[in-house]
Amino acid sequence: MPSDKTLKLPSYGGQALMEGVMMRGKHHAAMAVRAPDGEIVTYEEQLPTLYRSKWMTIPFVRGVVGLWDAMGLGMRFLTKSANISSGEENPIEGKELTFTVILSVLIAVGLLFVLPAFLAGLAEKYLHLNPWWSNLIEGGIRLIILIAYMAIIGKIPDIARVFAYHGAEHKTINAFEAGVELTPEEVSKQTLVHPRCGTSFMLTLVLISVLIFSLVGPLPLYWRLISRVLMIPLISGIAYEYIRFAANTMDKSALMRWLIKPNLWLQKLTTRQPDLAMLEVSICAFKTMFAAENSESQP
Repeated sequence: MPSDKTLKLPSYGGQALMEGVMMRGKHHAAMAVRAPDGEIVTYEEQLPTLYRSKWMTIPFVRGVVGLWDAMGLGMRFLTKSANISSGEENPIEGKELTFTVILSVLIAVGLLFVLPAFLAGLAEKYLHLNPWWSNLIEGGIRLIILIAYMAIIGKIPDIARVFAYHGAEHKTINAFEAGVELTPEEVSKQTLVHPRCGTSFMLTLVLISVLIFSLVGPLPLYWRLISRVLMIPLISGIAYEYIRFAANTMDKSALMRWLIKPNLWLQKLTTRQPDLAMLEVSICAFKTMFAAENSESQP
């Protein structure tokens, strides 16, 4: 069996898919999806050289570069999983997929950054608030939108199943990092939360935005909206480094374990307890990725 030292554990990540899970290492990504006939379909590919470039070694820059590429990768795998799980013969791809990714990013930016900034800007203008209170209100609106969105979509049955696969992904990675045998029964005993989760990243992004935007100071409404969009890469880079630092130090620092609690709590909105069949799919995805990673590292 390959040594656990073959890869640094923080390089492992994942994403819930439609009736499946995607797992990502340093060089390869793999997914496993439950097809309509009950069989588990796997797919694996080598990651772009971007993931091994010098950009991914530069603090703050690597978070922005990795996040942008991960959005495209995640959407592509999500689309593949939807096609497999539904049995569609005409998959979504090419320009249609690109349009879907761009539209999703624009909607997310609009809801989480532009709308809160617009509402807080109006409050500052008409209620004569000072910039500090205005930025605090903006951050509060952004946080409310994030939590409400996660809570509401979690009520949709299909999304609830995706959230269960999200829980399966966390449990599988936790089991591997704990040295537990990767069987559905053993993996099921692991916790649902993980410090490197994308949900944790989103909460960190929102909280850091309050501090960063407060440093900008008062701006006309037009420039306020533009500044929020232009500063997303900076905030994303800082949030990425914080999540990375927290995941690497929380076992050694009581303070960091306390600071990371809100991130772990929020994951309760985006995870559900998976059944053994879901865990079987998640384990299959992890093993497919892990085998590809280690086959490349061998002479």
